Amino acid sequence: MTLLRLVLTAAALLLVATPAAAQTRTSANVPAKLSVLRPLTLLGEQELNFGTVILGPGTWSNAAISVSAAGVRTCAAAVACTGTTSAARFRLSGTNNQTVVISAPAVTLVNAANSTQRLTMTPIAPATVLLTNSGNPGTLFSVGGTISVSSTTPDGVYSGTLEVTVEYQ
Repeated sequence: MTLLRLVLTAAALLLVATPAAAQTRTSANVPAKLSVLRPLTLLGEQELNFGTVILGPGTWSNAAISVSAAGVRTCAAAVACTGTTSAARFRLSGTNNQTVVISAPAVTLVNAANSTQRLTMTPIAPATVLLTNSGNPGTLFSVGGTISVSSTTPDGVYSGTLEVTVEYQ
């Protein structure tokens, strides 16, 4: 009988569930990566030239003169436009197949004869450029612009500096 009691006690102890120990450590995996890009290089190769504007008769305002990124000039009816025009042209290089954001703020053009006489030129630039060549010759893009004149705009040669900034997207 003691043997039977021992066997039953042992069986009873095996049937009693013991609580599982709480898990205190776990892990997960995520990838790690790094993109390395060449520095951007931007060279200005051609100036933005609106040509010559001849003011028309009468009193009027806000006559727009535009040069597209393709170098095509458009003039309002109140003015006559003559002379050679060109869009600004830039050469950009960096890492191939990367998108580059372009920004070009408004430019103040100052009359060479009187520095208090100014016009504002609004650039017409692409928002982005895809680099299709990482080295020489780089990727070309052009910037045009728009200027408004009025019948009271003083004559003279107006000039300023078009500043273009680029950065990887």
